[in-house]
Amino acid sequence: MKVFLTGATGYIGGTVAAALLAAGHKVVGLVRSEQPGVEAAIRAKGIAPVLGLLDDSALLTRMAGEADAVINAANVDHRGSTEAFLAALKGTNKIYIQTSGSGVTADMAGGEPTAAIYGDDDVVVPLPSRAARIALNNLVLAAASTNVRTAVIAPPMIYGKGRGMNPNSIQVPTMIRVAKKLGAAKYVGRGENRWSNVHIEDLTDLFLAVLERGKAGAFYYAENGENSLKEVAEAVSRLLGFGNLAESFTVPEAYVEYGEMATNLSFGSNSRVRATRAHRELGWFGKQRPLIDDIEHGSYLEARS
Repeated sequence: MKVFLTGATGYIGGTVAAALLAAGHKVVGLVRSEQPGVEAAIRAKGIAPVLGLLDDSALLTRMAGEADAVINAANVDHRGSTEAFLAALKGTNKIYIQTSGSGVTADMAGGEPTAAIYGDDDVVVPLPSRAARIALNNLVLAAASTNVRTAVIAPPMIYGKGRGMNPNSIQVPTMIRVAKKLGAAKYVGRGENRWSNVHIEDLTDLFLAVLERGKAGAFYYAENGENSLKEVAEAVSRLLGFGNLAESFTVPEAYVEYGEMATNLSFGSNSRVRATRAHRELGWFGKQRPLIDDIEHGSYLEARS
């Protein structure tokens, strides 16, 4: 299958591309034209590069027409590119997979826990900053009625070493960086807020499963466990040789090191989801080591130095 992939230089997209190539698919990847040297590096990984931007609707339309499937793994909030792809694929019965995120359920809890857990079909009433993402997800799912085999995959906190040009996730490396700077890993408030999580290789397996046998118009959360952010911080501290020393940030203090948006929507919030459709319909289950074990004994060992 010939797959056109956006985000080919990114953490998710690069690892998805590697898995697609290993499975025998051909991958054509969108590369921003202002990135010097990236075209050659992408080509060396077996991806056929196409120079362009998400705003270039004419290019996206042409590439969608030439591909058997499109995976959008770049900017999950870029409505223009999604609209261009859906219009180009209308009536073709081709596959379109949109990458989203479980951050649509974020609650700005300031480190406090929640009992709310979301399944694939549950209605989410989002924070205003995430309303546009839910609307975009719904647009993709509704396009199944126009004979496009659409799907949305929404991962939570992703961990593990990627196989693309950018091998690093966001949350855990950020927590490691701040911990090394301050001498202790930091969580927000009481740190009892919880995020579901998924290993990048397990997430990639789900992309392939959806590509090969997913149902049109299906939404998939991708998760294989959950942890409190205090538990994550304690694992980071153990990794760095600080014992179980993990300390609390107030929300304003967290703004300084993590940033206001990341504090509110990630490090201080809850996002608890369940991958029920992936389990039931695709037989997908995570196979990689859990997050806490991966922090201490897996992907981040080089952070000790």
